[in-house]
Amino acid sequence: MNLPDLDLETCAQEPIHIPGAIQPHGAMIVLRASDMLVLQASVNVADFLDHPIEAGKTIGGVISTHRADILAWHASEEPRLQIQTDNLSLDFHRSGDMIIVEVEKLPDGLADHVFLRFRGFAQQLAGQQDLSGALSTTVRLIEKLTGFDRVLAYRFDRDWNGHVVAEAGNGRLPSYMDLRFPAGDIPAQARALYASNHVRMIPDVDYNPVAVEPAVNPQTSAPLDMSSAQLRSVSPIHLEYMRNMGTSASMSVSIMVDGQLWGLIACHSHEPHNVSVVTREACDFIVQTLAMRIAAQEHAGSAAHSVTLARIQGRLLGTMSASHYWLDGLISNPEDLLAQVSASGAAIISGGDYHSVGETPAEDEVRQIIDWLADRAETELYSTDTLPAEMPEATDFATVASGIIAIRISELHESWLIWFRPEVLSTVEWGGNPHKVVHEQGRIHPRVSFERWSEQVRLHSVAWVDAEITAARDLRAAIVGIVLRKAEELAQLSSELQRSNKELEAFSYSVSHDLRAPFRHIVGFAQLLRERENTLDAKSKHYLETISDAALAAGRLVDDLLNFSQLGRAAIAHKTVDMNKLVAEVVRSVMLTNQDRDIEWSIGVLPPAWGDATLLRQVWFNLVENAVKYSRPRQPAKISVTGSSADDRTTYTLTDNGVGFDMAYVDKLFGVFQRLQRVEDFEGTGIGLALVRRIIERHFGTIRGEGEVDKGATFLFVLPKEGKGKILA
Repeated sequence: MNLPDLDLETCAQEPIHIPGAIQPHGAMIVLRASDMLVLQASVNVADFLDHPIEAGKTIGGVISTHRADILAWHASEEPRLQIQTDNLSLDFHRSGDMIIVEVEKLPDGLADHVFLRFRGFAQQLAGQQDLSGALSTTVRLIEKLTGFDRVLAYRFDRDWNGHVVAEAGNGRLPSYMDLRFPAGDIPAQARALYASNHVRMIPDVDYNPVAVEPAVNPQTSAPLDMSSAQLRSVSPIHLEYMRNMGTSASMSVSIMVDGQLWGLIACHSHEPHNVSVVTREACDFIVQTLAMRIAAQEHAGSAAHSVTLARIQGRLLGTMSASHYWLDGLISNPEDLLAQVSASGAAIISGGDYHSVGETPAEDEVRQIIDWLADRAETELYSTDTLPAEMPEATDFATVASGIIAIRISELHESWLIWFRPEVLSTVEWGGNPHKVVHEQGRIHPRVSFERWSEQVRLHSVAWVDAEITAARDLRAAIVGIVLRKAEELAQLSSELQRSNKELEAFSYSVSHDLRAPFRHIVGFAQLLRERENTLDAKSKHYLETISDAALAAGRLVDDLLNFSQLGRAAIAHKTVDMNKLVAEVVRSVMLTNQDRDIEWSIGVLPPAWGDATLLRQVWFNLVENAVKYSRPRQPAKISVTGSSADDRTTYTLTDNGVGFDMAYVDKLFGVFQRLQRVEDFEGTGIGLALVRRIIERHFGTIRGEGEVDKGATFLFVLPKEGKGKILA
């Protein structure tokens, strides 16, 4: 066999599925499925079959007698076919559209021995209350059944490091109980083969490989893929590993839970030791029975945990749904918020709001985590129990945040919920130094020492389990659902309010329009009556004067109400407005009816505004008129107007030294028909400031007033610049 020398610089690169040879305790034949033509065969096939096997010819002998069974199996979906004769085991599996036959000899009377050992296992396994007992029962049975010196139950963690969790042995080999072995001892491609081929037997570490000829398969023009072959020759690195461990023979049986490689049952002997096909199949059955027990126990534990977390989530959803804002509902129930994922602390960031419960990093450190998360590919959920390993800056606060689960509530706005777990210091016992790698001429050799080696593990938290991660993901979906439902409710409410407002505007317009004529008639007829009746006494003339004044006041009220209702219907024509010119015109107009007043005006340079000039003139007119009116008791009255400009807004302020108002009633200041002064003292309809606020809000701005009784008032309004949108504050 002249296979090219392969560069084995790392074990992970070794092509262990195409070794070109098998172990000598069996023979191999490769058949073309369509006509049972021999394509390849191991050179030792004559040691197992009593008839010649030649490449390029149709198979004969004992295999040909089962041709119908073989072809029927090949047409089915069954992965393997086993046929046993008096002294042979024939194992068939597919490799592409070819059939690989593995042949091994069977000892006499073995089945009865296996059955007697195996008979009580199911009852023993069912009687174990926990997983540790089930694993111990399994390794003891396999030790008795196979005769190996040491049998280990070996469990993989999430990083594929192995942990010996059960052991049985006769003392000829050292104990590895509770030791851990690094993931590199069983590299990824080896784990993939363990998952696809459950049983692996190596009877003698010092065997001489048996070539499969020809070396290149004539049908594929490539070396034969032996991924599913139990007789596949072993990696030289693995054989060296076995020698360093002091074992001459080994067998492994994969523990498959829910289709995933959970762990291995690893068997070792100090001397060469072979186990028959029947015994290996029995061990596989035993181990897969154990796997079902593991799956059932893990599912039961996970289901119970999930039920508990679901109850907690139900309470959280109740408080969130009952609150106007989902965040208020969450922080009002801190115990359940932490219990949802068994965390020690949590932080919620939504827009500018920040809230934390339990033990968390400082706010600036939490925001540092968010900035780091924003650059990652995970858009909805991220979890880790080793945050400092992925975000080195987190080392500074690892004592409270070595582990996190983060869920992103919104991708449009900065909105996160992050749970924290603290650092947990632990000591791990390794089988040899896992960090020590032996290099020689560019090739990696396995570790020589398997002596117990202790390592203190830092910057890790307790790992998050699947049920907790699922609970976090479900809570995110629930929060998003609540936010969307609230948004829909607000949208519906907004639509209803808009419809109601339109109806009210139409009604007020109709009423005010219809009332104007009767009030004009009252004033007109009162005037006519006064002119025609010269004999009226003074009291009667006073009555007529009162009727006219009341009708005129009612008319002005109707006019203001009509203007107010029309404002909601009028379109706004935006353009750049010269506020200096506008204010000057308003002041001149107001002073036409107040020429006898002593007023000191202070009007600064005002920045231009973006809005409707006519409506903004109404704003200034109402504000200036109010300032002049309510400063009437002052001699002199002082009124100032100023303005300023920022990146996205312009701000205008009007201040007077008038009678002011009590800030306790500031909420009524901009209401329709709301007055903070007596009508006997100051005339007016109570609509002016309501009109001002409506105009400002239709420009997407804001307005507020501040005052103090007998010390004046200040009104400040803010307008957005062109293209800058709504002013929020």
